[in-house]
Amino acid sequence: MKINKTNIPVTMEAPGMKMRTKSGFGGMDANFHDLPAGTDFTPLLKGLENDSCHCPHYGYLFEGKLKVIYDDGKEEIIQAGDMFYLPPGHTAIVEEDIKFMDFSPTKEHTEVLTHVGEMMAKMG
Repeated sequence: MKINKTNIPVTMEAPGMKMRTKSGFGGMDANFHDLPAGTDFTPLLKGLENDSCHCPHYGYLFEGKLKVIYDDGKEEIIQAGDMFYLPPGHTAIVEEDIKFMDFSPTKEHTEVLTHVGEMMAKMG
């Protein structure tokens, strides 16, 4: 099974941001995202358990820098060239424009994306 990133459907788009998600990869979503510096997921996750993302993500960062903040207060920087695993219980702030791909369990990922979309709509 394969798919070119340009054929992955766009699920969210805003100036400087494009999030692509394709379900159906063995119970996982295949994702490719371009996000600008300054993107902070923290306010978009408000209302979820611990106000954080409960979906694990397995991925690779092609460009940029991402600060991840875990529920226990630990922080780490993921930067270009890093493979990563983000366990449930995190939020993130884009420090430099990023391009990355990740795979996430469809059920949890759908729950989080639905919530994020609702929050984005409320914020205008």
